[in-house]
Amino acid sequence: MKLAGRSIIGFREGSTSGAKFRAHNPVTGEALEPDFYSASAEEVNQAASLAHDAFATYRNTSGAEKAKFLREIASNIEKITDQIVERGTLETALPKARLQGETARTCHQLRLFAQLVEEGSWLMVRIDRPDPDRKPLPKPDVRSMLRPLGPVVVFGASNFPLAFSVAGGDTASALAAGCPVIVKGHSAHPGTGELVGQAVREAVRSCNLPEGVFSLLFGGGNEIGTALMKHPHVKAGGFTGSRHAGKLLMNVAASRPEPIPFYAEMSSTNPVFILPGALRQNAEKIAAGLHGSFTLGAGQFCTKPGMVFVQEGTDAANFTRKLQEHVTGSAPFHLLTSVIHKSYGTGINERKAKSGVKVLAESAPGGEFGVGAALFETDAQSFLKDADLAGEIFGPATLLVRHSQREEILRIASELEGHLTATIHGTEQDLRKFSDLVSILETRVGRLVFNGFPTGVEVCHAMVHGGPFPATSDGRSTSVGTQAIYRFCRPVCYQNFPESALPEELKDGNPLGIWRMVDGEMTREKSSQPQLQVAG
Repeated sequence: MKLAGRSIIGFREGSTSGAKFRAHNPVTGEALEPDFYSASAEEVNQAASLAHDAFATYRNTSGAEKAKFLREIASNIEKITDQIVERGTLETALPKARLQGETARTCHQLRLFAQLVEEGSWLMVRIDRPDPDRKPLPKPDVRSMLRPLGPVVVFGASNFPLAFSVAGGDTASALAAGCPVIVKGHSAHPGTGELVGQAVREAVRSCNLPEGVFSLLFGGGNEIGTALMKHPHVKAGGFTGSRHAGKLLMNVAASRPEPIPFYAEMSSTNPVFILPGALRQNAEKIAAGLHGSFTLGAGQFCTKPGMVFVQEGTDAANFTRKLQEHVTGSAPFHLLTSVIHKSYGTGINERKAKSGVKVLAESAPGGEFGVGAALFETDAQSFLKDADLAGEIFGPATLLVRHSQREEILRIASELEGHLTATIHGTEQDLRKFSDLVSILETRVGRLVFNGFPTGVEVCHAMVHGGPFPATSDGRSTSVGTQAIYRFCRPVCYQNFPESALPEELKDGNPLGIWRMVDGEMTREKSSQPQLQVAG
């Protein structure tokens, strides 16, 4: 596929009249061909109008048809994997193996949602059959199921050019729910985004779906994203990125004449608690794993462990010494963009200037565009006094926090803001002794990890990738796993409707053979009792 550098608006290409920009190679700083053109206000409106028109049809597309569409997207992406990886390496400095793995993950989650919508029970169908003889009033026939919200805007992420971008989890879950999608592509990797966008557009065509089911708009800054979130045809948004940008868009969504849901995954420092038993038994292994986790992807994962709590003593000293060796021996890292590079440098310098904080180890940056890993240390009381120490530094750095008492670590956990994850390393005896720590962390994070590391998010039905604010804008949801589909739908109830007018999912005969709750019991059986009409 050839890069055109123009937005994809349904089956049409955007104009070349908008502001011109190029992607840059993070390793060399080189501007990459071709030129890309920002979408105009008219093109934003055109994409939203096409999505609005497509929703009238796409919202009623069957689960089988949506499954075929999602699988077609995955197949189209796989056909151009080599091209995607080649361009993605140039735009992001991510290694080939990482991009190959991310492409596979993207296709896997598309197929997982295909399986979900084909099976159908996600619709949460509930049927309460009528009882005309009930006293003092007859019981009506009441049926409900989930229905899609409408066009969704998805914001591509800088750190995941595939799995959280054009055809990533937000797009897959919205399309699975029956919502057309307009993607605001990330300006750091527009070529990678356009290749994937072309694959999605071809799937829309080959599956004979309405033109506006998918669009991809290019542009830097906040202008296009803000215009999309304000558009009256847009009914929800999905975002992965910084706290600053996420809060800005949250406020736009909430301040509209018709407020809409906005699901933002924002900053998270992902605390790690290393309990005494684990420190005694596995100090070297944990040190190696922690170093691998906080430097994975140059520390640009949203689940990177950015603060680590250890109890003072001989075991902690051995653990710290081993971790210092790993950090000092780290190879140089390249960050995704010049903005992230600058922000990392600022964050490191500000932390060095903090009272009560010292640098335990650093590695060499390796040239003008490279950065080194950094390991900082502070004590529990300094940490509790300075809220900034719990903040995220986006890059290969982490903070060790020494504590001496059980009460200190429980207080720290109680005062944490919302995070995506929390990790506990311990023995079974540790867990019994610190059971109240687990209880506290359940209120602070979306995923608890035991004797592992938070980087590497399994794409499966049970996964929760979310957490209380400010990790996300809505801690009741997830952006990874099939439960993500519930962000883009709402329950609709049908009372006393004739059988012929009901959606297939609600009909007595259960023609789709899906799991439904009928009179309070889960069943896949066909209803043997005909629907009775009750005067309302």
